Amino acid sequence: MVFSLRGMSRQARGHAAEEAAQAHLQRAGLVLVARNYRVARGPRARGGEIDLIMRERDGTLVFVEVRARADARHGGAAASIGAAKRASLVFAARHYLAALHGAPPPCRFDVVVLDGDAIEWLRAAFDAS
Repeated sequence: MVFSLRGMSRQARGHAAEEAAQAHLQRAGLVLVARNYRVARGPRARGGEIDLIMRERDGTLVFVEVRARADARHGGAAASIGAAKRASLVFAARHYLAALHGAPPPCRFDVVVLDGDAIEWLRAAFDAS
């Protein structure tokens, strides 16, 4: 897949990256459940945002972080997901799951990285601990 983020505004890059990631995952058989799920901790504290929530054929709920960089310098897109970002994703996922009725399905955290023209899907990139 040829994909270029060059020459786009930050907001346009983010939107285009999420579109590309969603299309990539849907081609692999996942179904979109929600996009840009946001939760706040309080009036002044940021909570978290999950770029994509997808469902696998087996029912597994997949919380997806999408990261894009114009190139792989400085470690690339995957290296940009630090402990604070993982914690905010886990916070948002717990909030989402708490709103479900009944027992939550199996879940995992995936990352889709776009470095330059390449797209890579990192399944089970991290866990909630």
